[in-house]
Amino acid sequence: MESISVGLLGLGTVGSGVVKIIEDHQDKLMHIVGCPVHIKKVAVQDKQKQRQVDVHPDRLTTNPADVIEDPEIDVIIEVMGGIERTKEYLFEALKRKKHVVTANKDLMAVYGTELLKTATENGCDLFYEASVAGGIPILRSLVDGLASDRITKMMGIVNGTTNFILTKMTKYNSAYEEVLKEAQALGYAEADPTADVEGLDAARKMAILARLGFSMEVDLEDVSVKGISSVTEEDINYSKRLGYTMKLIGIADRTDEKVEVSVQPTLLPDSHPLASVHDEFNAVYVYGEAVGETMFYGPGAGSLPTATAVVSDLVGVLKNMRLEVNGRSAVSPQFEKQIKTPEEIFAQYFLRIHVRDEVGAFSQITSLFSNRGVSFEKILQLPLKKDGLAEIVIVTHKGSKKDFQEILSQLSELSVVKEVKSTYRVEGNGLG
Repeated sequence: MESISVGLLGLGTVGSGVVKIIEDHQDKLMHIVGCPVHIKKVAVQDKQKQRQVDVHPDRLTTNPADVIEDPEIDVIIEVMGGIERTKEYLFEALKRKKHVVTANKDLMAVYGTELLKTATENGCDLFYEASVAGGIPILRSLVDGLASDRITKMMGIVNGTTNFILTKMTKYNSAYEEVLKEAQALGYAEADPTADVEGLDAARKMAILARLGFSMEVDLEDVSVKGISSVTEEDINYSKRLGYTMKLIGIADRTDEKVEVSVQPTLLPDSHPLASVHDEFNAVYVYGEAVGETMFYGPGAGSLPTATAVVSDLVGVLKNMRLEVNGRSAVSPQFEKQIKTPEEIFAQYFLRIHVRDEVGAFSQITSLFSNRGVSFEKILQLPLKKDGLAEIVIVTHKGSKKDFQEILSQLSELSVVKEVKSTYRVEGNGLG
């Protein structure tokens, strides 16, 4: 090969980083591939816009078809975002026998299975390392480094925006709305932060992780999701008093051949490694039957960290081109999808309850738990300064999600219970 031509869809923050790395690391790419790698065309929305990198105007186009249909382009790198329209572009690129690298977790969470199938049918590579946890090579580690092991659980912080918000709330006792505004001002949160703070971004990433780690067609709708917008300073403070740190945690857990995938605000013991992951950083804890516990930590977003993952995928494509083995890396799911029922999901729970401060109130509450076989690990009981109420904070031992849902339903019906203020999952007391 005299040279490799790359087409780029998108030239925003990540796209600019990709251009910079390809240009700055040309000697390394030459060493790996044996020929120059150059960006031939870039699709953008506005050719006149000022950008972080200099790209010759002749290489810019506002028509993605100019990139996708160019017969000289070997690899398409997609960093433009979006789902439906972008899906059509990538299907067309694969049908034209072009290899694809994408950082688009939204697209891969929804259409990943179909795109991978199309790539295999056309003898093409489709790599998407940058779609989960930015610069952390977690997907490649699951596919290659841990390929011989049986993954039983993945648990992690996979959204930098929510981790930044919860870190600030914990360190400075700040209110959620106040920290959200700060995150938006710093560029960590979008003007519309819904996808981040309501857990959807993390859920898409966990669907991708579960699909790869468990070799099972896990879909986005299989992920149970709860965001952080209802987390209060009181919840954070009680967590601290009981020796916990609150994080938005994605969990993918496999028992036998059944899986649970969820995203939710979760209390972790202060001693847990994930509890010390602060600000916009990401980390994923992986449990394998053979390897035991491993943790992957690093920047979860940003121009160069994410672009590094994109270009690493590009290198993977180029190595395959050199060996003439493109399109053979995708492996069909090994296991039929089986999602755990609430009776099969076991966890500890944190509850904060406002009750009438009267004789026998606590015994009524404890009897509900004992009737379901759920015992307490930690309890705080504090009088409130209003309306003759007391506040009870409980951390349970492990029980089924079904039992916990039944207990919550029955608690709300008790006359002594004014309100169940908050409930959260507790993880990491022991394995997991």
